[in-house]
Amino acid sequence: MAAAAVAVLACRARALTRGGGWAAFTVGAITYTAGGWPAAAVLFSFFLPSLALSRLGRARKRDLLDIGKHGPRNALQVFANGGVAALCVFAAGIAHRDLWMVAFSGAFAAACADTWGTEIGTLVRALPRSIVTLKPLATGLSGGITPLGTLAEIAGALSVAGIAWLVRIAPFAPVAAAGFAGAVIDSLLGDTLQERRWCERCARECETNPHHCGQATRRARGYAWMNNDTVNACATLCGALVALVLMR
Repeated sequence: MAAAAVAVLACRARALTRGGGWAAFTVGAITYTAGGWPAAAVLFSFFLPSLALSRLGRARKRDLLDIGKHGPRNALQVFANGGVAALCVFAAGIAHRDLWMVAFSGAFAAACADTWGTEIGTLVRALPRSIVTLKPLATGLSGGITPLGTLAEIAGALSVAGIAWLVRIAPFAPVAAAGFAGAVIDSLLGDTLQERRWCERCARECETNPHHCGQATRRARGYAWMNNDTVNACATLCGALVALVLMR
């Protein structure tokens, strides 16, 4: 099965942990079983390019000091990006409603837009700016935006929308708009509700405990339960809902 082959290849490429591989297989198996090859094509339009982009500038990304997003993706990260889409396609398989396939496509468009924006945006040498205050942020911190990263978000949303349209499971415009909306929501949540911590030793904000220096950090703002995985899940849910609203 293609889902198993891709999961194994991703694990061997150290893009996924073993748990992440099983999670990817689960999402892929549900997608193919409920939606067939058209739905699988939409999934792959997110997963394969995002996997390739994650390998760009790996040395620079490893040097980011304030975030906890390094290394292979685990099961929680996989489900945060693909769980909503898997539920939507599962509902489509049971209810035989085309609207669920539109929601499925919108969820993956949001995941793709956010992933492309993050992977490409972190390669920009200039500091990103807060989406809320426009003040400079450390590279990689949630809620930061750059012009190149924003263009990458748009490209990611358009790519999934294009595949969904080509395989005739969803119209182009609602899915593209939903994908970008989900990425914007991801940045807004990341800059407002997501937990942000403070390292006393380095006197800087971060997202990890302890910080890279080994110092234990304290919560500076946001909610402990609102981590990067929660934000990603909310973004994909937003993508699904916006796609549904735009179809009505």
